[in-house]
Amino acid sequence: MKFSHEPVMLEECLRELRIKAEGVYVDGTIGGAGHALKVCERLSGKGRLIGIDRDEEAVAAARERLISYKDRAAILRGSYRDMTELLAGEGVRKADGILLDLGVSSHQLDCADRGFTYRTDAPLDMRMDRRQALSAFEVVNTYGEDELYRVIVDAVFG
Repeated sequence: MKFSHEPVMLEECLRELRIKAEGVYVDGTIGGAGHALKVCERLSGKGRLIGIDRDEEAVAAARERLISYKDRAAILRGSYRDMTELLAGEGVRKADGILLDLGVSSHQLDCADRGFTYRTDAPLDMRMDRRQALSAFEVVNTYGEDELYRVIVDAVFG
């Protein structure tokens, strides 16, 4: 299935990023690059966009969608939690704007094999990054009540 995701609040995000043509911008959850494409369109050859995502399908889709901006866009596989290190690897010490479109993408929900949807009977997976060892199926079926409680509390309250 082709990766597709409609960016939410696109115009509002672009307005609040206050994009400068020579600025450096980070899309920490690049997904299908909907927001990132519009940022790249506003950058000059001296501007940069760094896109980050844990999902290998999203990274591939973003690279394809931004191919005409490869001179100013770097797409990295990783987590926005590691943004400082990922940016340092690209020689970037500061950004003019950062965007995080948090949550599950429509692509992940639409692909039954990703295990995020309840619309079809499919294995429960829910891994944003398939390199992770544990799927949601393993967690819900092997963790005890106390462990599940800890996972939920950590997820909600950090």
